[in-house]
Amino acid sequence: QVQLAESGGGLVQAGGSLRLSCAASGSIFRFNAMGWHRQAPGKQRELVATITSGGSTDYADSVKGRFTISRDNAKNTVYLQMNSLKPADTAVYYCRYTSGFRVVWGQGTPVTVSS
Repeated sequence: QVQLAESGGGLVQAGGSLRLSCAASGSIFRFNAMGWHRQAPGKQRELVATITSGGSTDYADSVKGRFTISRDNAKNTVYLQMNSLKPADTAVYYCRYTSGFRVVWGQGTPVTVSS
């Protein structure tokens, strides 16, 4: 099994920055993808950014140029640096690990951006 431990959420003013971390443990397969999704109240969960074990990244259009995803394969940890935050970024952010048919979600960390 794979377990995910998220950290770094919180309250920040518009224009500020936060850094989320997600550490994976357990039966980690060498080839995998990790990333972040978010879900705002009353909305569907949406992709924010993903990164493969080879370093390929993908971003939602709404965060391009403001968010940066990175990973430390030695630590099985993925990071999401969020800059120039907007109230529209307010949501619960979920880490996701995928490898083959296996998909594992973290419990989520809340991010609140005040105007």
